Amino acid sequence: MKRSWVEQLMGMPISLLARGPDARDDRVHLAVQQVYADLRDADATFSPYRPDSEVSRLAQGEVFEWSDELREVMQLCDEAEKLTRGAFNARTPDGVWDPSGLVKSWAAERATRHLEGLRVDWCLNAGGDVVVGCPSGEPFRVGIQDPHDPAGIVAVIERSSGGVATSGTAARGAHLYDPASGAAAGGYASVTVAGPSLRVADVLATAAFVRDLTVLSSGYEALVVHLDGSQSTTPGWTNDNSVVSSPDWA
Repeated sequence: MKRSWVEQLMGMPISLLARGPDARDDRVHLAVQQVYADLRDADATFSPYRPDSEVSRLAQGEVFEWSDELREVMQLCDEAEKLTRGAFNARTPDGVWDPSGLVKSWAAERATRHLEGLRVDWCLNAGGDVVVGCPSGEPFRVGIQDPHDPAGIVAVIERSSGGVATSGTAARGAHLYDPASGAAAGGYASVTVAGPSLRVADVLATAAFVRDLTVLSSGYEALVVHLDGSQSTTPGWTNDNSVVSSPDWA
């Protein structure tokens, strides 16, 4: 049995799929509503497009009492910069602090705590970054979008826990920059990273797109789609080639 939900948040559709005998239980529906409430709160705090968000107020030089969430994300951004040896940086080339490269995956992963302990497998897709939990042990098949054809899928990876994150310019254009030079990054078409944490996978995918795969941490594997359409992977990446055309979630 399956049940799905979707809301438009953070400028993107955020979808959740529950699978299992309790998927239509009221407790699951309540937990999903708590997931979305957390995501709405994160958007209100961190959106650079909302003049009343804490991120916007910081950019305007306003003095105010920071929330615990803002302090946490600031610390995580500093840790991400150290983890990637500077390839990830939350400051834009003009010096504005913008944690957008980490907030989406942090918020998605954090919100799924409401699903813990339920007798369902779940898969949350936040604009192509996916976090899953499968108490049953049966994995979800996650489709990786083709950066050269938004309607296409270049690979499918099976995951029963953790996250899958993709960085590239197909959806948003040249928005990723090399912190060392300030120049727009564009040596790859896309980089997808999978591993135990969606937040860390997202940071590493961004850093690898900006620099190269040497920034990857132990336990994280990557798929690179090159500008000419060819692909390469790290040794531990495993495609489920039998279902490339029919993933559970793409």
